[in-house]
Amino acid sequence: MYAEGRNAVREAISSDATVDKVIIENGLRDAASRELTALIKESGVKFSFADKAVLDKMSSSKKHQGFIAVLSEFVYSELEDIVAACVATERPIVVLDGIEDPHNLGSIIRACECGGVSGIVIGKHRQAPVSDTVLRIAEGSASHVKIARVTNINTAIKEIKDNNVFVFSLELGGENIYKTNLTGKIAIVIGGEDTGVNALTKKLSDGVITIPMLGKINSLNASVAAGIAVFEALRQRL
Repeated sequence: MYAEGRNAVREAISSDATVDKVIIENGLRDAASRELTALIKESGVKFSFADKAVLDKMSSSKKHQGFIAVLSEFVYSELEDIVAACVATERPIVVLDGIEDPHNLGSIIRACECGGVSGIVIGKHRQAPVSDTVLRIAEGSASHVKIARVTNINTAIKEIKDNNVFVFSLELGGENIYKTNLTGKIAIVIGGEDTGVNALTKKLSDGVITIPMLGKINSLNASVAAGIAVFEALRQRL
């Protein structure tokens, strides 16, 4: 698994991510590259230099900026750790119900990290895993937010509710999100790109919230909707 680009490599080096080695392009002379190279050397992480053609071949994005970190397989957190963090801090949990596009997942992770959530819960089925593409889109934020991968989303929601966490589904036909109290111990369920929140999952939820819209399309990209919900919850806590 790779982290590509200066920002992603810097975050990987600075976080608790397990970095096996960093490959640096030969001949980089700009200030940003020199600074990052110095940080890599100071960190004690194994590194080597290679021609640009080598990095181009490794890179899936072709935007590596001369740096690729080789990471150990992504280590998921435990659901109970995320729930415990929510109970202790009253920061929201975000539950993803069928986000299959890795670009959406990466964007959601980035928004959730910036919004200070307790963690993200994803399923093993009908759900993109944390992959190289997701890590690249997340720009290093996956190293700073807990992500649990569970066999069954509905079972996870029941466990979340057992800890007195109020669960909202973000769907059409619910209460206006801007008029809903999103403080305290809450979880927000975000549905898949095409299917929305599963009917049983929605039924298990304690409430349904909706983002009001004035356009004719009447739908939002899943990552945009997640960002709006997370930052509305943050706004109410400030």
